[in-house]
Amino acid sequence: MSAIGRAIWFIESHFESDISLDEIAETAGLSRYHLSRVFGLTTGHSISGYIRSRRLSGAALALIGGTTSILQVALDAGYGSHEAFTRAFREQFGLTPESLRKQGHVRNLALQEPIRMDDTRLPQLEAPRFETRPAMLLAGLAETYAYEATQAIPALWQKFNQHFGHIPGQIGNVAYGVCTQAEEGSESFHYMSSTEVSGTDDMPEGFTTLRLPAQRYVVFTHRGHISGISATVHQIFGEWLPQSGHQHGGILDMMERYDDRFDPRTGMGVTEIWIPLKA
Repeated sequence: MSAIGRAIWFIESHFESDISLDEIAETAGLSRYHLSRVFGLTTGHSISGYIRSRRLSGAALALIGGTTSILQVALDAGYGSHEAFTRAFREQFGLTPESLRKQGHVRNLALQEPIRMDDTRLPQLEAPRFETRPAMLLAGLAETYAYEATQAIPALWQKFNQHFGHIPGQIGNVAYGVCTQAEEGSESFHYMSSTEVSGTDDMPEGFTTLRLPAQRYVVFTHRGHISGISATVHQIFGEWLPQSGHQHGGILDMMERYDDRFDPRTGMGVTEIWIPLKA
């Protein structure tokens, strides 16, 4: 079972009780930092968001399935008051617990089912290579995304590609997608569509810059459609890195590299995934 598969198994076995990120990370065999990052990339959910959705989905079924008071359902779902439960329930489903109990069914609710990880369908990683790169200056467009809202990233690339090729000081014809974690404990991450530049003068409106120090990387190859990259990332962080004897390092989580082997119009081709390593 993969690292994320172990994490999901533990969550599903204990989500009705209080569980900590440390316990989930220990079961998965990953650090808290990498578990949060890989879980979000692989499943499209933050860990706390997934647990919350599963608990509220169970509460929804309890509300229509018996005569238990709403307060008791709230307490069973881990909420300390009727008010806190109602607020979370409305945010999740768009109606109050009282309204759901009155309607008597969940057909109009998007319940969170358990995530099923089919490890047999995960890609086999090609042997990586190791590279040491000199310092880089990147320029591009950056946004912060919730793990549940990564579908907005292609729009960022579309906006960036309007400038690509004639950005002042652009070096070469390579684009980079840079992932960095937001504040610790956050349910979001930073993503930057960028290219390497020689300076910061005359940048297009809205552009930001990022200086990366000289860094040693392990480089993996993802082939096929870009939509499958999360499975490759899962294998890298969830299996290869913990077993490799190497440690993640540097100021970024990972960097996607797009050269002329990738077609941005179709999303098909070769994407390189660069993971910074500790020296």
